Amino acid sequence: MKAQVLSAETGPSGLELTEVPDPTPADGQVVVDVKSCGVCFPDLLMSQGKYQLRVPTPFTPGTEVAGVVRSAPEGSSVKVGDKVLVASIVGGFAEQVAAAPEQLLPLPEGLSFEQGSAMGINYQTALFALKTRAHTQPGEVVGVLGAAGGVGTASIMVAKAMGAKVVAIVHRKGAEELLRSAGADEIVQLEEGWGDKLKEVAPKGVDVMIDPSGGEVFDEALRQVAPDGRYVVVGFAAGGIPTVKLNRVLFRNIAVVGAAWGEYVRTHPELNLPAKLHEELSQMIADGMTPQVNVTYSLDQLPEALTDLAEGRILGKAVVKIGD
Repeated sequence: MKAQVLSAETGPSGLELTEVPDPTPADGQVVVDVKSCGVCFPDLLMSQGKYQLRVPTPFTPGTEVAGVVRSAPEGSSVKVGDKVLVASIVGGFAEQVAAAPEQLLPLPEGLSFEQGSAMGINYQTALFALKTRAHTQPGEVVGVLGAAGGVGTASIMVAKAMGAKVVAIVHRKGAEELLRSAGADEIVQLEEGWGDKLKEVAPKGVDVMIDPSGGEVFDEALRQVAPDGRYVVVGFAAGGIPTVKLNRVLFRNIAVVGAAWGEYVRTHPELNLPAKLHEELSQMIADGMTPQVNVTYSLDQLPEALTDLAEGRILGKAVVKIGD
């Protein structure tokens, strides 16, 4: 089969499309024909050797798979022909992948494989951040930093599905149509004076601030959280890791909480969190939410896709189309 193999942790340049043996499943594993694989920051960080999980090279990255079960052992929870999503961790940028049954979830009814692979980490993270960590309630105001990225657009859509009013806060120009289509009620451009603009649309501040970016906007963003509000740290896509001035947290009675979905899944295996979140997301999809696919690449274009992600050229969510 064809696969993108990372031979050196030099970023996208370390990838090469090559022929490799078909996967040999271990006991109990399922083999899936990959139809699409999402492009996400863990893939990029793995290619650079910067992710918390270090996989010895050579290996094939790819964490957000959608495809069709090719083979399954007797008694498995899935059968040949089932349309599934696979939290593969690695191996997704290939024509086939082997995974344990517990890594598989059903593809929600009505979604294409591309839309399914776009769900992956972003929508799980968004729901985990908004519900599990921030306890967002209908009618609350949610601010979303980094709104034009994959986690950002997912957070907008999930917050809207939860009944919140959403303010998209965006640095990149030309994203308004994308953000409106995701469901943003208001859009604030991240430029000088943006905090005052946010106060115009949310005079009391936001009840929940979702931050997948970090960086230099943190101090001003924290000021925009209303009393009793929650500031949710999702990641540091902008590169900088900010520090908190606790006097603001104390005197305004706000909470700063972390939302590391992957680490929570790892440390709370008994909760079966991915399956529970997937069930809720599937209901949101049945009720009308549709995961966005904004850019599509072919398998041979994976280095270009990761480079575009690294350099901020992707608005929304990108996926790699692999099978027919």
